[in-house]
Amino acid sequence: MKALKKIEENAGLKIYNLGTGVGYSVLDIVKNFEAATGVKIPYVIKPRRAGDIATCYSDASLAEKELGWKAENGIKEMCEDSWRWQKNNPNGYEE
Repeated sequence: MKALKKIEENAGLKIYNLGTGVGYSVLDIVKNFEAATGVKIPYVIKPRRAGDIATCYSDASLAEKELGWKAENGIKEMCEDSWRWQKNNPNGYEE
């Protein structure tokens, strides 16, 4: 809603990164989804592929500055919310 209000103030295109500003590893995601689902997720740790970046995260400071928006959830809550949505919508969005 804050982004829509910003459109009313200012015509034109503006792009905002939305995120926590914290990077998570694939293993962080796996472990948090295991906790959210109660299911052990099989995985194999392999070397990083050529070209893979070591870290990646968003800088949401512009969204905070201009929209007053700041992420409120961490990885645990994000995985729990994702799993809850998937359980409630096993076929995805209905048309």
